[in-house]
Amino acid sequence: MRLSNNLMYQNNINQILDNQQGVAGAQERVNTGQKYLTVSEGPAAISQGMLYSNKIQTNEQHTKNINQLKGRLETEESVLSGMNDAILEAQMLTIQAGNGSLSKDALASIAGELQELQKSLLNLMNTQSEGGEYIFSGYQDDIQTYTFNSVDGKYEYQGDQGQHEITIAKGVDIKSSDNGFNAFEKVAARLDVTSNEGVATGTITSGTVYVQNQGEFDKFHKDSYNSDPDPAVSATINTYNVVVVPGATPADPAQYEILRDGASLTPPVIGEVTDEPIEFAGMQISLEGTAPGQLDFSLEKPHKENVLNTLQDLITSLNDEELEGEGLQQALSDGLIQLKNASEQVVFTQASLGGRMNVVERVTDSNSALDINNKSNKSDLVEIDTAAAISELTKQETALQASQATFGRLAKLSLFDYI
Repeated sequence: MRLSNNLMYQNNINQILDNQQGVAGAQERVNTGQKYLTVSEGPAAISQGMLYSNKIQTNEQHTKNINQLKGRLETEESVLSGMNDAILEAQMLTIQAGNGSLSKDALASIAGELQELQKSLLNLMNTQSEGGEYIFSGYQDDIQTYTFNSVDGKYEYQGDQGQHEITIAKGVDIKSSDNGFNAFEKVAARLDVTSNEGVATGTITSGTVYVQNQGEFDKFHKDSYNSDPDPAVSATINTYNVVVVPGATPADPAQYEILRDGASLTPPVIGEVTDEPIEFAGMQISLEGTAPGQLDFSLEKPHKENVLNTLQDLITSLNDEELEGEGLQQALSDGLIQLKNASEQVVFTQASLGGRMNVVERVTDSNSALDINNKSNKSDLVEIDTAAAISELTKQETALQASQATFGRLAKLSLFDYI
């Protein structure tokens, strides 16, 4: 009888301990939300769940990167928009300066307004991020983007051609910046001749060459300019000669032919010399003197010019008391065309920026959907169903209470209970 009672006691105690452990386990599952409390309970599910956890963490980092990228792109978009507004205003002022009736004081006033716009543009081109990096300096973002070289009177780009990138999804890297070289230094300068004053020889004493039809001249320049560095190519291949000879008789007008580096053009360009300028390929060529003689001029090498230096040249020209007439108009033409080209380059950069922002929006939506999917899959593998877990906890608590009650009744039993 004693052995039977001991065994009964032990069995009931074991049952209570098992039920207490069941309650503790169920309670911990409710508190932690985890389906498995040890790896041994579900090694495959836990392993797969850890993979989803890594994916979720990676996606969270991508979301942080996206927010950082959006901030940078929005800042740059605001800066470029402000720059384009300033450039367009400078264009209007340059057109206004082309009014031949303006006094020197009026031109100087326009120059002052252009100088203020130049300061504004310089500040925008030297914009810094919230962390103090110069956003247009490429990889050299600790260096001020543009500085003024007092020796040659030019604004110079100090950065490089690098573009920072930010990873916003697996295999998706988006450029988070645009360097000043691509955005501001690739602006084509106005195509022109090297000098409006030609080189005269013979009894042609002087002459001028001015571009009057820019579109026609641009086509001619692009078709004709030779940039071949081959030593076999003549060094004067881009020089044109206006050769003037007397007429067949003293009563006949002088004749001219335009040559390239001493050779006739195809077809030949010939005509009579009159009091009117010679018109050729969008240029007007004026001659002083009599035949025989020659006027030489050369096509200027194509080059680039940033907007700060374009404005600097305009300001200098408008403040020049001696510059007037055709010379002033040519300076204004230089400025107007280069401001237009600068605006187009800024707009091109904005378009590229807009394309990147569109990609960011699409990736944001994709990442959001992926995040929901990863969390759902992880939940199915290792997280509890809250309602089921609470039900299980209640069941375990009921079982514990029942075993405790049973043990309590058994503990009070004695031999007299059986008599």
